[in-house]
Amino acid sequence: MPHAPRPPILPDPVPVSYRRMLTVALGTMLGMGPGMASGNDNTPATPPVTTRASTPAHLPAAPTETMTVTSQHVVGTQPGGGLIRVEDAPKSVSTIGTDFMRKQAPSATAFDMVSLLPGANVSSSDALGFSPQTNIAVRGLSGDSLGYILEGMPLNDIAYYNGYPGQFADTENYQSVSLQQGSADLDAPVLNAAGGLMDMSFRDPSMKAGGYADVSYGSYNTNRQFLRLETGQIGHTGLRGFVSYSHGYTDNWRGPGHDERQHIDFKFLREWGAGNRVSLIGTWNTMVASYYPPVDKADWQAQGPHGAANNLAATYNPHDAAGGTDYWALYRQPERIAYLAAPARFTLADSLHLKVTPYAQWSYGNDPSGTTMGDSGLCSGAGSCDENAVVRANWTQTSYRSGFNATLDWQLGNHDLVFGYWYDYSDDSEHQPFTSVNAQGTAADIWVDRISRTLLQPDGQQVDAGSYHMISQTNALYIGDRMHFLNHRLMVDVGFKEVMLDRHGTTTSDNVQTAAGSNSATPLPRIAIRYRISPRHMVFFNTTTNFRTPDETALFGGVTASGVATQLKNEYSVSEELGYRYNGDLIIGSLTLFNYDFTNREIQTQIGQVESTINGGGQTSRGVDVEIGMRPWHHFAPYLSGEYLHATIDSDIPSSSGMLATRGKTAVESPTLQASAGLSYDDGHIFGMASVHYTGRQYSTFMNDERMPDHTTGNLAIGYRMDDHAFLSHPEFRMNFNNITNQHYLSGVATPTLTKADGPQYYVGGGLAVLFTASTGF
Repeated sequence: MPHAPRPPILPDPVPVSYRRMLTVALGTMLGMGPGMASGNDNTPATPPVTTRASTPAHLPAAPTETMTVTSQHVVGTQPGGGLIRVEDAPKSVSTIGTDFMRKQAPSATAFDMVSLLPGANVSSSDALGFSPQTNIAVRGLSGDSLGYILEGMPLNDIAYYNGYPGQFADTENYQSVSLQQGSADLDAPVLNAAGGLMDMSFRDPSMKAGGYADVSYGSYNTNRQFLRLETGQIGHTGLRGFVSYSHGYTDNWRGPGHDERQHIDFKFLREWGAGNRVSLIGTWNTMVASYYPPVDKADWQAQGPHGAANNLAATYNPHDAAGGTDYWALYRQPERIAYLAAPARFTLADSLHLKVTPYAQWSYGNDPSGTTMGDSGLCSGAGSCDENAVVRANWTQTSYRSGFNATLDWQLGNHDLVFGYWYDYSDDSEHQPFTSVNAQGTAADIWVDRISRTLLQPDGQQVDAGSYHMISQTNALYIGDRMHFLNHRLMVDVGFKEVMLDRHGTTTSDNVQTAAGSNSATPLPRIAIRYRISPRHMVFFNTTTNFRTPDETALFGGVTASGVATQLKNEYSVSEELGYRYNGDLIIGSLTLFNYDFTNREIQTQIGQVESTINGGGQTSRGVDVEIGMRPWHHFAPYLSGEYLHATIDSDIPSSSGMLATRGKTAVESPTLQASAGLSYDDGHIFGMASVHYTGRQYSTFMNDERMPDHTTGNLAIGYRMDDHAFLSHPEFRMNFNNITNQHYLSGVATPTLTKADGPQYYVGGGLAVLFTASTGF
């Protein structure tokens, strides 16, 4: 376990009340303060479970005139308005705190929370966070190159590595969200984290019974309701917990359709002795989302976001140019997920600690589209010859996953030794059945729960245009030693991880092998050094290795950039960081230089009409990240961040027409410049947050013959927090204005391609959205 931070040295005598105020302020800035509103006074602060690489640093006391204690939590004390905190890790990491999260729209996702951090480039399809069509890139590495964990439980899609933030948790239940821009921790249970790690934690349950509720209404008929109930201490068991439920609905901001989401989070916790704690956390999410079609640049320039070419049809017409296959209801996307984990840590002896996290997950989703019997080649298979008949082409994915991660930490003199083992088992099935539609273009069953409601062959078997079934097992062993010298001013952290991945699966797709398998073992060494020059100045250096296997479908060959079915090689990368941190009485900040060298760079793209993963060869990415935040000064707390990125392709890439001269070209999805600024105000009653984000131009083709223009967006939040009234704890009223200038912009590259002729497509950023929220504890 990490060493506890040393308390600040205070002159004696110090008044008890003043000392208590400093303690509360210090705990809050460290991310250790009470969580979001529980409606109870004096909720004890509980330190979050930190990794070996993220021990909080010694801090000077914050100015006391900016600290306001309410029955919800300590507000207005976090540097940069909650966008930055003092970090001690020997690598780049940025953490979002509750001061910032409490000012965002309640529908915002974890991606939205980190969008102002250095290196983060979030591509969204709507302004309020409902649409699952969102992505994040960090330092030019897309979201499938990041790891996602919630209190030690991995959340990546087991087949394609992506993260779906709308499924993770409700915003009101987060205690913190951290983005490690360079690499994952040694003990992180992830496979694909060359681009870094997003680490999320739930708030701890309150010590007293109560609750929290909010309701929201705004643009596009958006309405959302949230309720969290706190048990408080349950008798004399030492157990406490919370359960929350939320419901949200919104109409599509462009084109027809609507999204509806229901979500449950819970956490139960028991603590005892010195550092012993066991919790049970869970999430259940169900959603039916509408589809925002990505656009090509020509249609976007000609028609903008509301043009017919860029949206689905509002009515069903089998006689239009698309033959009715563009009707919006044919693209409704249902999904359900359930996550369960039991993170625990135990003090076995004064210097010996055990951390273990068992978990289990289930997920189901359907990514459908409209097509005709003829286009799908179903006439003979389905016993029908009406080639013009419109059908719903489903693509269903059902996944089961379970595993555990165990870490033993032994402090021996100036050594902090860690030994760990991670095991993960997953079972993923994907199918493409078809569903007939009625005269109104509506399918009888969008969930495809019953085979009888899908198209059947004459022999009664389900028509299935393609299917995959994959079983994967991961075994990872890791060992590390964190060594302290010079009275803990110098720290050297060395580690080694061996990841063994076994995959075996079958497919029924035509013209592709029926069975495939792979077995790989990859050694991953690392080293990190941190030197504390003084209590205010710190430097660090690290070098880390990462690897990633191709996604599930690529194991069967599929379509590659050269048009030839072949098994892709594992991606391997080596990254280095050199950084400096400053921790002053008023200003804190960091500057990080980084370098990546990739071999067999894996990039998700589109070849013709087929989603695929290609081997992009070698790639070198270099740049600098900077972020600066001010501790609250007269209730104001500004924040600035920026990144310069130079990412180049080091290899020519094969295509169906020969080798493409891509060597020396700029890598796709890699904007050269990004910058963010935020200004927070919070005096305990009146509060607000204004932010602006700039994303530079980025290429969408490997040949650099088409690029997405730059864009700048701004958000604003204003609100008022009242005193207690009757049983209501500090009722609060807030207005959020997202994309306040109503910019019409392309927010990200949806499908990078080899050349402009292949037709790269883009996400369309959401328009202006206004959301009013009323909330209270009780």
